[in-house]
Amino acid sequence: MTPLAAKRPLQLNDQGQLRHFLSLDGLPRELLTEILDTADSFLEVGARAVKKVPLLRGKTVCNVFFENSTRTRTTFELAAQRLSADVISLNVSTSSTSKGETLFDTLRNLEAMAADIFVVRHADSGAAHFIAEHVCPNLAIINGGDGRHAHPTQGMLDMLTIRRHKGDFDKLSVAIVGDILHSRVARSNMLALKTLGCPDIRVIAPKTLLPIGLEQSYGVRVFSDANEGLKDVDVVIMLRLQRERMQGGLLPSEGEFYRLFGLTEQRLKLAKPDALVMHPGPINRGVEIESAVADGPQSVILNQVTYGIAIRMAVLSMAMSGQNAQRQLNAEEAN
Repeated sequence: MTPLAAKRPLQLNDQGQLRHFLSLDGLPRELLTEILDTADSFLEVGARAVKKVPLLRGKTVCNVFFENSTRTRTTFELAAQRLSADVISLNVSTSSTSKGETLFDTLRNLEAMAADIFVVRHADSGAAHFIAEHVCPNLAIINGGDGRHAHPTQGMLDMLTIRRHKGDFDKLSVAIVGDILHSRVARSNMLALKTLGCPDIRVIAPKTLLPIGLEQSYGVRVFSDANEGLKDVDVVIMLRLQRERMQGGLLPSEGEFYRLFGLTEQRLKLAKPDALVMHPGPINRGVEIESAVADGPQSVILNQVTYGIAIRMAVLSMAMSGQNAQRQLNAEEAN
């Protein structure tokens, strides 16, 4: 597994502003920090009596989910609504594509609805990038998760969670534990942590759930012993076992995984006393994490959901702003 090496100018307009949000790979530290800062400013909107700002008034956000995800879809819906956008949510996995319609056909039909932003979730890696290359140039495409490749808004909401509880990244040790092989969240987190200057990124997993060449590709330290890997870390990010993406007998049993890699109260004591416990959800209790830990004082799992709305508001507003700026620039050049 290697990250896509080339910088993606497709994501940025000619002034370096975000116009699509497809992957964290190749995005500069300054832009990731801008996303975090923008999300910070949106957090207070959720505490208002009227939870709305007019930034996307008159715009239409279309959530196109070829793969189910209640949490991601709902938080994108809330984010768009809080920005005053009109929102359409389509669960395409149960409609047109199952009748033989291609991704390209579906896109053309969605374009005809004159939406301004597509939030796309798809089981195939690279689907969001394909869509961004083939839709009308003025549409902003946000990746809500594609195959094993990327889940950039989850990566950024995890970064916002860490920053709000721990401050800067430059002295932190962060452990990512679980099914790394199948996890787009792990990939996005590793890229984000590296870009934001985290000096000690640890990956902990059974050898059967570790991609080859991880150290070289992402600059992380790999551990197959959870007790060793968790020693003195500041943040523990547990991953969900991706049962639906597994093929073959990669694990002897879920019970064996929990015994060796599950985050129990006892195992958490190996980390620093104030270590954060995170999980992208949904949680498999008693498989990846003990209930007492998931619900305990060090858990910020519910905070992640709250911060996710703010991050998605930031990305939606910044991508639309970047598209508008590019449109204006093109018009000026045409004249």
